[in-house]
Amino acid sequence: MQSEERWFTEECSACGSAFSMKITEKLHEEQSAVQHIEIYQTEHFGKLMVIDGCIMLTDRDNFIYHEMIAHPALVTHRRPERVVIIGGGDCGTLREVLKHKHPKEVWQIDIDERITRLAERYFPQLCDKNDDPRARFKFGDGIAWIKQAPQAACDVIIVDSTDPVGPAEGLFSIDFYRDCRRALQADGIIVQQSESPLYHAKLIKEMHTAMRAGGFSMTRTLTFPQCSYPSGWWSVTMAGSPAALSNTPRYQEAAALDTRYYNEDVHQAALSMPNFLKTILGE
Repeated sequence: MQSEERWFTEECSACGSAFSMKITEKLHEEQSAVQHIEIYQTEHFGKLMVIDGCIMLTDRDNFIYHEMIAHPALVTHRRPERVVIIGGGDCGTLREVLKHKHPKEVWQIDIDERITRLAERYFPQLCDKNDDPRARFKFGDGIAWIKQAPQAACDVIIVDSTDPVGPAEGLFSIDFYRDCRRALQADGIIVQQSESPLYHAKLIKEMHTAMRAGGFSMTRTLTFPQCSYPSGWWSVTMAGSPAALSNTPRYQEAAALDTRYYNEDVHQAALSMPNFLKTILGE
């Protein structure tokens, strides 16, 4: 919501907290066929994209999230040649994936083309790889796309989704994970944004359970700061076989990437599970 003092505030009422950014103007607002989209210019965070009242990204801190949902999985997989991104319409994750040399084909499947078109206009720095010949775009239902994908068609699936409500709710289900397992090679890896460890630990546990029920025998959650998201602490969860997730990450290759947050030390630290989360996950 926007107050009279020209602040945009996202309330997390269930957790009794909120995060505000001072705005200077509203740049765009529309109701797409799928969701309500707003774009603001802020005083200190650059441009801000809001979907259905929730902060999706800012110029200032989006690099942390986009790097952490992409690079740990890609440097862990032995040779990620075929990558699928479900969601990710702002193209920031696509941009990070295409920094790697191994991918030969990267599909971005987002339900709302308007997010991509608005990102191209207001967040062009996130879209500077959109013309890469390896990039493929499909605007439609990612759940249906995965269900129809050939068996063993991809190496890494990145689920860069919104919160598990509305159109994104099915992306957190056993059926979806089962379809992802079928669409992945035997050594394939799925990685998905998994909300705040502090606020949404129950959801993270449910994701681990659902991923395992869907055919992934090993799951790992990585945590990192994300100041513009609820609680300021966020996570992604990877799943695959023990052999796939136990590969020694190609840190030397990662060191050559143009990153602002991700590196070998960050990767290892992100995998260090806080005690309270270990207890919740039964580890």
